[in-house]
Amino acid sequence: MNQDIPVIGFFIRKIFGARNVRVVRVYTRRVEAIAALEAQALALTDTQIREKTTEFRERVASGEKLTEIMNEVFAVGREAMDRSVGIRNIFNPVHADEFDPDRLPDDARRLYDETRAKIDETPDADAHGEFLGCAEPQPGWLQVDIPIELYAAVREIYPESKPPFRARPFDVQIIGAMVLSQGKIAEMKTGEGKTIVAPLAAHLASLTGDAVHIVTVNDYLVQRDRDWTFPFFHAVGMTVGAIHPVHMQPEQLKRIMYHCDVVYGTTSEFGFDYLRDNMKRSVAEQVQRRRDFAIVDEVDSTLVDEARTPLIISGLAHEDAPRYALADEIIRKLVEMHKPWAEADKGVEASKMRIKGIEGDIRNTRDKSAVPPMQAELKELRAKLPSVEAHRDQHTQYYDVELDKKRASLTHDGIEAAQRIADVGSFYVGENTDLPHLLEQAIRARVVYQLDRDYIIIPSPDPNTGQTTNAIIIVDVNTGRPMVGRQWSEGLHQAVEAKEGVPIKPETQTVATVTIQNFFKMYKRLAGMTGTADTEAQEFHDIYKLDVVVIPTNKPMIRTDHNDTVFLSEKDKWKAIVDEIKAFHDVGRPVLVGTTSVEHSEMLSRMLAKEHQIKHEVLNAKQHEHESHV
Repeated sequence: MNQDIPVIGFFIRKIFGARNVRVVRVYTRRVEAIAALEAQALALTDTQIREKTTEFRERVASGEKLTEIMNEVFAVGREAMDRSVGIRNIFNPVHADEFDPDRLPDDARRLYDETRAKIDETPDADAHGEFLGCAEPQPGWLQVDIPIELYAAVREIYPESKPPFRARPFDVQIIGAMVLSQGKIAEMKTGEGKTIVAPLAAHLASLTGDAVHIVTVNDYLVQRDRDWTFPFFHAVGMTVGAIHPVHMQPEQLKRIMYHCDVVYGTTSEFGFDYLRDNMKRSVAEQVQRRRDFAIVDEVDSTLVDEARTPLIISGLAHEDAPRYALADEIIRKLVEMHKPWAEADKGVEASKMRIKGIEGDIRNTRDKSAVPPMQAELKELRAKLPSVEAHRDQHTQYYDVELDKKRASLTHDGIEAAQRIADVGSFYVGENTDLPHLLEQAIRARVVYQLDRDYIIIPSPDPNTGQTTNAIIIVDVNTGRPMVGRQWSEGLHQAVEAKEGVPIKPETQTVATVTIQNFFKMYKRLAGMTGTADTEAQEFHDIYKLDVVVIPTNKPMIRTDHNDTVFLSEKDKWKAIVDEIKAFHDVGRPVLVGTTSVEHSEMLSRMLAKEHQIKHEVLNAKQHEHESHV
């Protein structure tokens, strides 16, 4: 009977369709209803489209539900997006040279010239300034209404929705916007245009008066996405802002940003603003005000991978200066003394790893004739293991290291040796009781935390003196980006500074903290988008009560996703990567390679230059500011 269940399940799915297919089918029917309203949206002038948002808000205030006006809102939003982010670029100075007005019919060309003249007469302001408020002056090409007939003529020239002169959202993008607006997670493949999905959903959500926060992964994308979608929000009569770290954006300007209908920002900045608000003495001093609806980009990375990451605001921990340099000097000597034991321990670990490997081979081999030789080798390795361990134990172990937990601690022998090196008597009496903690952090700095993986050293201005000195900048383990202004707690940051010989900052203690998971649970509604959410759908539902909807691609997928390739050694892996890059490069195909650390990215760069002389760009925490140019 049990053997029949999969077959029955197969036929049930074939007859009734998988749950996700059925859900998408429902959305598809609604998209058809939205498409039926497209003719009405096409007939609206720019002014009428802008007034539609006010009309929708009045209808919601009078009792209509968002689900009842959703079709109309998305029909208007689709048209506004196509006009503002697409067609209107024929007047945008950035793209004007790419458009040839002579391709327009005579009547449309006349309208083009008349509109061009109005734009030239309209006072212009920089729409791409460093920071933009909610009501800043707009350039002429955004302020002047464009005749409907001219929009239609440009559509004839550019029938496909393709930047820079068309931006009509595809049906799957409308589905994505509906999914987000209902407080769910939209899984959309990379390249399907999630950047214009979020504004469509934000437009609908804001009609109830909710403050909408769109969360992106870094400050560069915050400003880029805000500036790119700004014409859409302007077209529908909404305001949109962007928030940045305090050292980049004054608090008064940040407060203005939070009064916009929609705000772009990073997870950490929204979280830190929440923490800072809780430290204010009055509500009037707070900037964030409320947390109504958040749309999170790369939602799996933020809400699952980084969920337990704490956001911490710190204050000074000591009035005096702890002995970081002394602790580092002691540990430096202990590391040298520890080396013989560490080298011998590598042999022990290699033997244990080989034993586990053979045990796995014996279990999995299909060739029974190969089992006896493997069993003989296994027996020999097990017999030799005690002598290998005995050889290791002839040396002294001064500390334990748990790399996976980023922990390290002194052994009893290590404490005795440290006390002798320090020549201060016991660590557990008098004024020396601070040294055990400092030594533990110094060990972690020396043997666990690595330069160009966990942190980088870059010149940084001293906020007090204004002089530029080298500073330790933490590298985000999830994004590989520098976390300027952040530092490790409990003296670890100072231990790393002592190790690297850079100026030591005062130690801090936690004043306010919240985990990313708990912060986002404070929002009344939550939604997200990513290219990979279905595999973690159960976690999203259990922790955040969020459902995942997998949205099909606009066109059939032609990309082939190959299985993982596993190598016996790291050297073989890097050589294979370099060879594959060369193969793609030789046929003129661009290649984007992601590494897990700054160190690996620079090593790969050296290999490409040395072995194949391939020209390339390196983007890592050290070239953070270079990214936008590339």
